[in-house]
Formats: sequence, structure tokens, C-alpha cells
Amino acid sequence: MSVILKEKITGPAAWKGPNIAADPAWLYHFTPDDIAVLDAALATLKARGRAFPHFGAQDFPIAPLVPRLTAFADELENGRGFKLLRGLPVERYSDAEINAITYGIGLHLGQPVCQNPRGDLLGEVMNVGDIHDKNTRVYETNLYLPYHSDPSDVVGLMCVRKARQGGLSSLVSVAAIYNEILDKHRELLGLYYRPIHFAHLCEPQPSLSPIFSYHQGKLSCRYLRQYIELGADICKLPLSRVEIEALDVFDRVMADPALRLDMMLEPGDLQFANNYAVLHSRTEFEDHEHLALRRKMLRLWLKMPNARALAPEFPGRNGFPAPETAAA
Repeated sequence: MSVILKEKITGPAAWKGPNIAADPAWLYHFTPDDIAVLDAALATLKARGRAFPHFGAQDFPIAPLVPRLTAFADELENGRGFKLLRGLPVERYSDAEINAITYGIGLHLGQPVCQNPRGDLLGEVMNVGDIHDKNTRVYETNLYLPYHSDPSDVVGLMCVRKARQGGLSSLVSVAAIYNEILDKHRELLGLYYRPIHFAHLCEPQPSLSPIFSYHQGKLSCRYLRQYIELGADICKLPLSRVEIEALDVFDRVMADPALRLDMMLEPGDLQFANNYAVLHSRTEFEDHEHLALRRKMLRLWLKMPNARALAPEFPGRNGFPAPETAAA
């Protein structure tokens, strides 16, 4: 078991939503020059006869933006853990071009990884699933999406279209959650460091991992209560009363309005979040009847070159194995 951190976390990672809601530091506006660079990269891509996902960073040259993206990567790992890039004129682009721009930016920030056994490198987050089908993923519906972390170093979301009503994106700092638990529920702290069974999408069977891990000076978190409860059911190891109490406390703290940051992603917004430092959620929404008008997000999972070292009992996960690797 890793060392249990018994001191409050300070610094930019321990932000509280209401305190930074009006702070422009986490928001970057694409400039006309930025858009011109992206347009030129698109033109280069087309001239080479390439399209998503069959191209590399060299096929989408955005050299003037690379220093800024490198700074964003540092902010994701060593700062607040999230960044919002705003103002891509998505109305000017086709779906194929939006896919290429999102993927191309991702290639210069990190390494996109597979989001399912098919090997998809961009996930479409849309209200297209049957809520009565138990196999339907929550992100395929308009229902509330609980706070969670994804199985990658960083998750990116490109907003292509908003819902008719609702669908707020919500982020919460892992460090702020930790500080609150340390302050008010210290007696439960050890339970979050104890390995429990998670049912992971990327693995055939549940595996052990703690919720919190403190390693080499950084606190990391992995959480989705549904997968913890499913892991317990699959392993036929019911959660104890005190474990349920600890999860209830965690849920209450992470949803506290005094901690979370809510934002409406506008078309052309590209939000990035560090899955070890920030948990993300989405409120329920009312969508349009016509499929072509429905809320649409493009999800990108990235393995980052500057990702933190993780403790042995807190194994990193970066998506699904590529199909050719899985078949080998």
C-alpha cells in the first residue's frame, strides 16, 4: 500500500470551482492566427491524401501551436489538471474535418489510444442509446452521467453541438475532495487507499486498485462507483457497511457545489482533463428530436508523454489494446 497522505494539498491542483469560475487562466481562446494554422494543417492533410484516423502528427503540421500545447500539457499534469480551449469555428467544417482537427491537436499533445475493442480513436458521445437496454452506456443517453475518471492519462471533449436544454459539464478537483475528506472524515481515509475490485471496461475481469494513491509527491484518484459495485458483484464479495459509508461520503463531497466547477461547453470548445487529478460529470439534458441536431461531443483519450509515475498497486490504464495487439 502506498503512503497515506495526512496533510492537506496546497497549490493550483487544490482548486474549488466557485473560487476560479471567473478566472481566465483555465480558458484559452483560439486566435485568428491559431485558426489559420489549423486550416493550413487541414489543407496539408488533404494534399497528402490523408484523413482521420490514418495520419500522424507530421501530416498535420501545426508548429506555431506546439509550444502552447506543451504548456497546456504541463498545466494538465502540474497545474489545475484541466484546460478549456474555446472558439474553434466548427460551423465552417465538415464532420470529417472536425474529426481531423480534434485528432490532429491530440497527436501534438499526446498519443491517442483506443476507446473500445474495435480500436476507435475518437468516441462519439451522443444520445443514441436505448435507456431500457442494460448494455447501453450512460454516455449514449441523455441521463445524468456520474462523476468519474476515464481509463487514460487525459480525456478530451470537443463540443460539436449543444443539447436543446441542459447537459452542463462539471469538473471537480481530486485534491479538493481529498482535503475535505481529510478535514471532516479522516477516520475513513485508510479505506480509500485499500485496494478494491474495479470492473474496468478495458479488462475482462475486475482487478484490484485503490481509489486514492499517493506516489512520488502526487495524489492520484480512480473512481466510478458503478464499476466498484459491479466489481464487488462479479467477485461475489459484497461491500461492507463501512465501505458503503466511505463511498457515500465520497459521493457527497465530490458533488458539493462548494467544490465543483460547472460549465456549458459551447460548439467549438475543446476541454481537456487529467483523469488522475480531476473527475468529470455531465448533467441530464433535453435533446432535439432530429438526430442531425442532437448534442454531439467527440471524446479523445490520450496517453501523455509527461504523465506522472504511478504506484505499483495503482496501475495505469490507457485505453483498450489496439485490435492487432489484442488478436496477437
